[in-house]
Amino acid sequence: MSSSDNRPLGELVSGLVGDLSSLFRKEIDLAKREASEKFTFAMGGVEMLVAGMVLAIGAIGVLLSALVSGLAAFLVAQGMSEPGANALAAVIVGVVVAGVAWMSMSRGLSILRGTDLSLDRTGRSLRRDAEVVKEKLS
Repeated sequence: MSSSDNRPLGELVSGLVGDLSSLFRKEIDLAKREASEKFTFAMGGVEMLVAGMVLAIGAIGVLLSALVSGLAAFLVAQGMSEPGANALAAVIVGVVVAGVAWMSMSRGLSILRGTDLSLDRTGRSLRRDAEVVKEKLS
């Protein structure tokens, strides 16, 4: 018979409540740390997405103007009127750019969706703790 078997029931329950309270606080701290790590990782994907979008907007603005002008000049050389060529060139370039932008944003969103935000360590630790509590109560 161990010395803990001789302790009164109230003292044992009080000790168990204290241990569970401490365990619960530690689990919450673990969950906070793990969530913070996952959030930081996900924010890296968001930052890359935003940086890519900002750079793309700047570069596309300059290049699109040149592309529209070049395509319009080509269409005029093919016999189209200048106003019609300018309008058609702008529409063609706009549609192509919209497609590229959509693909880029889809890729960024798929990266974010693929980011695992589950709290794996916390879940394992809680399961382990639940097993220990069950054993102590049995």
